[in-house]
Amino acid sequence: MLKRSHYENPILPYLLISPQMLIVILFFLWPAGAALLQAFQISDPFGQGTAFVWFDNFKNLFETLEYRQSFLKTLVFSVSTALLSLLMGLALAALTNRILKIKTVTRTLLIWPYAVAPAMAGMLWLFLFHPTYGVIGHFLVSNGVDWNPVLNGTHAMVMVIIAASWKQISYNFVFFLGGLQAVPRSILEAAAIDGAGPLRRFFVIVLPLLSPTIFFLIVMNLVYAFFDTFGVIHATTEGGPGGATSTLVYKVYSDGFVGQDLGGSAAQSVILMVITVILTIVQFKVVEKKVHYNG
Repeated sequence: MLKRSHYENPILPYLLISPQMLIVILFFLWPAGAALLQAFQISDPFGQGTAFVWFDNFKNLFETLEYRQSFLKTLVFSVSTALLSLLMGLALAALTNRILKIKTVTRTLLIWPYAVAPAMAGMLWLFLFHPTYGVIGHFLVSNGVDWNPVLNGTHAMVMVIIAASWKQISYNFVFFLGGLQAVPRSILEAAAIDGAGPLRRFFVIVLPLLSPTIFFLIVMNLVYAFFDTFGVIHATTEGGPGGATSTLVYKVYSDGFVGQDLGGSAAQSVILMVITVILTIVQFKVVEKKVHYNG
């Protein structure tokens, strides 16, 4: 039976949690409330006054073709980034798990890319894929591939997907490797004795046991693709060319800080927050039913 803590001073518990609550209020609740309030307002060109326009900012957004197209771009970018980073992280974890002698060294080297700042990751892949001075870009152009992410929107989207995925592979690798090491070897050995090959053992035994880890990483990777890829996009393409890589999170910045449309930018941030909350709820309600917990 759990013992509950009792404090002689009834104010003491509130004092103990007050630093954490202060941080939550200052850095989470207050900005979120300000953004929600700003979404229903419009500012004059000089920022000297505001007026309530209620849902006009949201209405204007959905009447704009550019904003509706950004939904499709965000969907393609987010799903592609999450899928690529998950597959690569799982593949690297499976290969590393088979290495016995240098597993620690390999794990350390594969974790390092996660420490790279998003902007630096974007600049790295821009230097690699640039058609003029990039190593990979020059190789593609030299072999007859019409590669130019500076002018071609599809090429630019491919480049930012690869850059954002590379940044997240290390994160997925750590969790997948931990999950693989937790799989009982006795079960795999029994399956091997019964004649199951490596691929069959992986898909029939290992993958179902990894389902809690996969479910967690699907949620985290989609949230990452929605929110944490601004630095990658800004460093590589700045939303271009022609808005081809302007995802929802980048459009919040470009409309708010560049275009000075604070009300429209705040409305976009509210919509993005609602989409992320709905997406997470759907994943927990639908995807989690397919998860097998080993207890």
